[in-house]
Formats: sequence, C-alpha cells, structure tokens
Amino acid sequence: MAQAFSRGMAAQVLLVVDSAEARTLYGEYLEFCGFRVITAMDGEQAVASARSTLPEVILMDLALPRVDGCEAIRQLRSDPRTADTPVVALIGQNFGDDPDLAREAGADLCLSKPCLPSQVGRVVRAMLWRRELLRSTA
Repeated sequence: MAQAFSRGMAAQVLLVVDSAEARTLYGEYLEFCGFRVITAMDGEQAVASARSTLPEVILMDLALPRVDGCEAIRQLRSDPRTADTPVVALIGQNFGDDPDLAREAGADLCLSKPCLPSQVGRVVRAMLWRRELLRSTA
C-alpha cells in the first residue's frame, strides 16, 4: 500500500487543519495508506513546515487561524522551493469557503468538507501521480 517514489521512500504529505479531530482522522488514514504525514494547525505553521520539509503534497484547510489557507497558498506559490508542490484546498462551502478564491490563490484542486478519509487518500494519490507525470514529461 505504501506510496514509494523516486527517492525510494514513502511520499510525505503536509496536512494543514486546525481541527484536532480532523488532523487525527485524516493523518492516521494517510499513514495507514503508507504516507509520511506532517501536520500543522494554522497557515503560518504550514508555510514554515512546507519550506523546511518540502512535502510532495499539501492538504490545506482554508479556514485557519493566524494566516488563512488562501494566504498560505499564495506564500507557498511565491517560494521557488514550494511553488510546484501540489496543493489541495479543503473547503467548507457551508462555512463560506470559496473554491474560486482557493484556485486563484494557487490551489491545484478543491475538496469539499466533510469528506471521507478514503477520498482524501485517493486525491493524494492522484496528486502524486500527476506530479510524477509532469516531472517525467518536463
């Protein structure tokens, strides 16, 4: 089940969600699928963590304290180290999150919350596959 790529290691995923329950639920499922998971609780932590660990995929909640998800995505897109990292925005449309704003900020894909852990796992796999495909054709 593990997702191995060119480095011979499991792919690393940065999961950015302010809800402890969601971090645990999605984080444990992604680890079960064989991913290495790093977590952050706000946009400021997310940007710092992404810059220091260089994950293969970032799952970014939009409604975050300190620095919101859209601003964090903008900061990541402006940094050459993280500019090409796939970002999946986790949006709560019932809470006013706007998928268009997430895409304008630079999100590659939007996933509506609440979502099943299996959906999150499939999206991460798809983003990894897409990233590898783009690298091989570059």
